[in-house]
Amino acid sequence: MDRVEATNELSFRVGFSGYSGHLRLQPIYSLETPTDPIKSLPDFILPPAFPRETPESIKEHIEDNYLLPTLDSDVFSADKAGRQWDFDWFQNAKVSLEPSVPRSLVAPVWELPFRRPNKGESWEPQSVEIQVSDLMVGAQNPGPLPRTGQSKDFVRGSINNRPFRPGGLEDSHSLDRVLPDGASDGEWVRDVLNAGPAQSIPPTLKQGLDLGPLKAYPCSWNVHKDDKLLSDVSDEKLNKLSVQFDDLFKKAWEEDGILADNDVQSDSESVEPGTEVNNPESSVLDEILFVESEESVARLDEKGDSDGQQRPEKAWAIIGDSERIADRFDELVPDLALEFPFELDKFQKEAIYYLERGDSVFVAAHTSAGKTVVAEYAFALASKHCTRAVYTAPIKTISNQKYRDFCGKFDVGLLTGDISLRPEASCLIMTTEILRSMLYRGADIIRDIEWVIFDEVHYVNDVERGVVWEEVIIMLPRHINVVLLSATVPNTVEFADWIGRTKQKQIHVTGTTKRPVPLEHCLFYYGEFYKVCENEIFLPQGWKAAKDHYKKKNSTSLTGGISSGTALKRENHNHGKQNKHSGPQNSGGGGGYQTNGGGQNNWRRPPEGPIWLLLINKLKKNSLLPVVIFCFSKNRCDKSADVIQGIDLTTNSEKSQIRLFCDKAFSRLKGSDRTLPQIVRVQSLLHRGIGVHHAGLLPIVKEVVEMLFCRGVIKVLFSTETFAMGVNAPARTVVFDTLRKFDGREFRQLLPGEYTQMAGRAGRRGLDNIGTVLVMCRDEIPEERDLKHVTVGSATRLESQFRLTYIMIMHLLRVEELKVEDMLKRSFAEFHAQKKLPEKQQQLLMLKLSQPAKTIECIKGEPAIEEYYEMYAEAEKYSNSVLEAVMQSPVAQQFLTPGRVVVVKSPTAQDHLLGVVVKAPSASNKQHIVLVLRPDLPAQTSSNLNDKKGADFSKGQVLVPKSKRVAEDDYYISGTSRKGSGVINIKLPHFGTASGMSYEVREVDYKEFLCICNKKIKIDQVGLLEQGSSGAFSQTVQLLSSSKSDGNKYPPALDPVKELKLKDMDLVESYYKGTKLLQKMAENKCHGCIKFEEHIKLAKEIKMHDEEVDKLKYQMSDEALQQMPAFQGRIDVLKEIGCIDADLVVQIKGRVACEMNSGEELISAECLFENQLDELEPEEAVALMSAFVFQQRKTSEPSLTPKLAKATNRLYNTAIRLGELQAHFKLQISPQEYAQENLKFGLVEVVYEWAKGTPFADICQLTDVPEGMIVRTIVRLDETCREFRNAAAIMGNSALYKKMEFASNAIKRDIVFAASLYITGV
Repeated sequence: MDRVEATNELSFRVGFSGYSGHLRLQPIYSLETPTDPIKSLPDFILPPAFPRETPESIKEHIEDNYLLPTLDSDVFSADKAGRQWDFDWFQNAKVSLEPSVPRSLVAPVWELPFRRPNKGESWEPQSVEIQVSDLMVGAQNPGPLPRTGQSKDFVRGSINNRPFRPGGLEDSHSLDRVLPDGASDGEWVRDVLNAGPAQSIPPTLKQGLDLGPLKAYPCSWNVHKDDKLLSDVSDEKLNKLSVQFDDLFKKAWEEDGILADNDVQSDSESVEPGTEVNNPESSVLDEILFVESEESVARLDEKGDSDGQQRPEKAWAIIGDSERIADRFDELVPDLALEFPFELDKFQKEAIYYLERGDSVFVAAHTSAGKTVVAEYAFALASKHCTRAVYTAPIKTISNQKYRDFCGKFDVGLLTGDISLRPEASCLIMTTEILRSMLYRGADIIRDIEWVIFDEVHYVNDVERGVVWEEVIIMLPRHINVVLLSATVPNTVEFADWIGRTKQKQIHVTGTTKRPVPLEHCLFYYGEFYKVCENEIFLPQGWKAAKDHYKKKNSTSLTGGISSGTALKRENHNHGKQNKHSGPQNSGGGGGYQTNGGGQNNWRRPPEGPIWLLLINKLKKNSLLPVVIFCFSKNRCDKSADVIQGIDLTTNSEKSQIRLFCDKAFSRLKGSDRTLPQIVRVQSLLHRGIGVHHAGLLPIVKEVVEMLFCRGVIKVLFSTETFAMGVNAPARTVVFDTLRKFDGREFRQLLPGEYTQMAGRAGRRGLDNIGTVLVMCRDEIPEERDLKHVTVGSATRLESQFRLTYIMIMHLLRVEELKVEDMLKRSFAEFHAQKKLPEKQQQLLMLKLSQPAKTIECIKGEPAIEEYYEMYAEAEKYSNSVLEAVMQSPVAQQFLTPGRVVVVKSPTAQDHLLGVVVKAPSASNKQHIVLVLRPDLPAQTSSNLNDKKGADFSKGQVLVPKSKRVAEDDYYISGTSRKGSGVINIKLPHFGTASGMSYEVREVDYKEFLCICNKKIKIDQVGLLEQGSSGAFSQTVQLLSSSKSDGNKYPPALDPVKELKLKDMDLVESYYKGTKLLQKMAENKCHGCIKFEEHIKLAKEIKMHDEEVDKLKYQMSDEALQQMPAFQGRIDVLKEIGCIDADLVVQIKGRVACEMNSGEELISAECLFENQLDELEPEEAVALMSAFVFQQRKTSEPSLTPKLAKATNRLYNTAIRLGELQAHFKLQISPQEYAQENLKFGLVEVVYEWAKGTPFADICQLTDVPEGMIVRTIVRLDETCREFRNAAAIMGNSALYKKMEFASNAIKRDIVFAASLYITGV
């Protein structure tokens, strides 16, 4: 179709469209681009209905709709000016739906108007960029907010993640560092309402719109009419009013959405004086740890509610009513998450009830009492709620055994240092160290955890690893509840109270002291049982019977037998010194009863074999098998089992069962490993029903022994203490080889808690009516006091073993919100110190701060009495430091002779007194007698004199004519005979007045002397002390007054070096300083003032008040924490080696050190940054790294290659250097001990050969270290390789990364990494 011409060249064409033939108009665009778009429009189109937009109109539109603040004209009308409203901003705010939250935002930093540089002009605020996740609920209660990261870090976490905010820290002052001032302060709203300058530049922009000067708002818009009204308002009302602005926007950032609406509204209302928040009786610890509690805990019934309201303070550790809960258990918990095939005990029902309510519980009960039921129910609740539960144990063996026990009931996973099985499971079993690492590394799996179960909580007393428990408890987020399982301890409530206050959660304490199987304790002496304890009651008659038998047996011995007991005790002591490290030297010995070496004293010791045979036959006869015999030495266990020859305790059926089980268990080993001497020896013992269990056994051998013992085919088991802690395998009888053990430092008696833990293995619930505990007595009977202490003594209290570690400090420094001081303050050790402070200490501090300051009005001008008192106090300090050393020295005593001028302390502590020594100490009088001038006393007549009027010139005394006196003999009384009797006839203290001055004669202890002057005057000792002559006193007072030189108050002091012969430079310096201060005090204008006494008393009160306030401030500050000095020292060490900078920001070396959990973090980091592993082959590198994880102290000397020897020396020197650096910063560390404790090179050769492929049987020949210790070291070494590999990735060292991968693969083979029988089954 041809083109149709239209007006103004608007071209179009008509065409047909589709199959229906509809007409369609299609515009035809010209190829020429019109210069004016308006002209291209057709003429018949009408002009726009609105005026053309200009830059000015757009600017006006933006101002009116988006920039200028507007207020409701009805509310802020002129007639309502000056009113105040309680307006619920949040209730009426209509928040529109928004897209996903940005990861960060920029907020303004508020600055007060009067502090701005250009007043009245446009204000350009500073801005700060913050992470949104830090300001929302996810930062405090990590749950809904996802975290970006790799999926492999979901379980273990990453050093790049931020640790979770610990529960109980929500009210910490450290939060203020996160919230920007512009977000947490509403002052800018008040500024705008009061016609202040507007913000013209948006955050992050260099310039904004030029809006021109904004007009001030009418005064009717102001909240207050004028400033006078605001100033008239009291501070209390003003604080309430400021909630409308200050707290409004702070809550917009902080509110976590959990609090109810009435809690938000209550913030804008006045707080009642009787509420819990402002209760003046609340303790200091509650205020330190205070945080808004979650929703109130429901009570059982109305009676429970009324009881709870009667408590004046909130109790964190609550002891429930198990009887009432047990009676109504079916009603309270109608739908159990897990059914049990037996009737639950009362404490189990109580614990399950609180778990159903979502509360934390602390269960304390004896071994085998059924504490695991509570853990199982927590697992069931997690499965029911589709959350996760974590079971932590102190020992890897417990973790493996619990995994096997729970596998058939729950969806269970296992996480240990070398094993990671099904980490996605809802119920996870792990060691406590793994959980601590997950918390520090911010593992996302923490968000899903509902319960954390701490088993064997009494392990917190462990010196080495107890700190891990406290760290985990403090670091747990607030959404996680805890279940604590412990043996009976005396301070259960105290420990639960600490956890409750720290986590701001109530902990319900329950448990039982009743044993499921009662125990009887007996002494075994020469084939007889002597019962000494039953039903927790000590029976002294049993001990006496055993003692009588012992005496009777010894009385029939040969001559000298009486002293054998003493000699044996002496040899026991010698053995305690020699057996510090159990080794081959104690062959044939018996625990603490082994004799000295050489064999000369073995004539008193019967052979071990017959004693054990006698015991086993006795137990077998009385049906007391199986038995666990606790020996406190690995060698002792092995040798005791070996000496039992010719005894077989198993039937043919049991022998077949043992053989089949062992063949199946050891079949997973390669051929050469099956014939290891230890495996062959243990199998021969097992076939006879005898087992051995200690840390020196191979892991697979230990598991075989444990499983066979649980099946009941092992009748006699020789074990160390770890069997009682790590294996849940009760027996019919428990035997103690001795009641003494070596704890790593010394031999000592067993503690009651240790004895109870091991004795609790006696008695099988449901099988035995009573459990039997025996104590072996060979050559002596234990003392009654010691025996009573271990059997019925109080268990060991839970004590804090908290200590600062470098890795803890660096993990906390990585996150600004978490302070190391918060961790210290919330430790169990610091909890005791905080709780002992008086409850009203903070109130007393506020009272003292509010006291009006007392002023001193000086009549001589500017007050100087405070300066005088400062000098007095400082002189007192110096004098006390040198007084005892100087005055007790023989040289000083030689100068303290009659006539010596001295300076003595004033009884009123207001001024020092000038005096003279009248009489030196004697046999009848142990103190010096000194006459001192008392200007502070009014003039009075002499008293207590034995002479009458005219006695001054008694017989034999004449007054020397003045013309014949020398200058210093004025008024000196001479006599024909001045030799007195030495008797003091005046009553001390003696007061009097002479020459217009008051004086006092009194006894003075050497501690009261402040200064020995270089002046000496002549005195009449007889006239002063025996006759009380007024003339003698007048002459002495005048001479003493004239002894002052150059107008000073006191004569010069003796030179401490030349005359007093002092050689200590510190003492000499202190002496000089004290003497100079005395002279300055005499020159002060307050000296001699008529108001001196009044003003010095007032100055003392002011000083004492200030000191008390400062003391209280210090006690309540972080500086008073016990470990603050150690913290400061460790911070200095980290700065020195470059782990952190001057601003406490963790550097790359610090991040590398945070990866090191298996070895000492500082030595490991220095080893990497000094490239000590770069020149080594993978086998050599992993051999050197074994020094970090090997734990046995004394071993045979390894034979190293020259390259390895050089590497070990270099690493040892690095440790010495770090030890010296820590000692330099006042840490209690010996460099030698530090290096020896953290680096043990005993297995370097063994690991080197193992990494090269040497069979296990051959490497065992290279050292005297037991096979079990070798396997444990190599397994831990694999974890160390992973840590070094992660550190290499942080450093960017790809060569080291590959080297660590190769080393890890080289050591993971054969029997060392054989799978656990608990995990794979048999």
